Amino acid sequence: MAKQKAASRPAAQPAVKKKWSGHKPAAKSSARKTIKKARGVAAAKSKLAKKARPKQLIAISHHREEDFKADGLRTYAKYRDLGIADATHGLAQAHVIRLQGPCNPAEVSKLHYHDVEFQMVYVLKGWVKTYMEGQGETLMKEGSAWTQPPRIKHLIMDYSDDVELLEVILPAEFKTVELAS
Repeated sequence: MAKQKAASRPAAQPAVKKKWSGHKPAAKSSARKTIKKARGVAAAKSKLAKKARPKQLIAISHHREEDFKADGLRTYAKYRDLGIADATHGLAQAHVIRLQGPCNPAEVSKLHYHDVEFQMVYVLKGWVKTYMEGQGETLMKEGSAWTQPPRIKHLIMDYSDDVELLEVILPAEFKTVELAS
């Protein structure tokens, strides 16, 4: 015996079609077309600006003691530039920092922030105790890493005599603002 197909349920029936009234949709205004065109031009210029950045180069840096210089942001530190700023045409910078011991909190513990887009620090050797707004005090030991959001207020509280840090920052050139304690 063949099965008969069940009758359609009312819910499965097509929706009632609207009766055509004979009106055409309103034409897009010329102002609307101008805005769309302007957005397209802005997007094209943005792509061009990104393409205009010079091609990045390879940066190779081998450890040499003579490359640690006392010419950086902090007077109590020596920096070994890794050549990233030149290779990226200012997009980023990376350096190894040796904080000179013993730590002098009167010189070191100054609240400040950096006007950067990105900042990451990795402890290569020793330890450093930091304070970051919203995080509080944190002891960072060999193998610890952290990021600091743009313009976050922070300071170094203490560090070991042998501390070495790898720091990566975008962009290579930035402003540091020291705050009153």
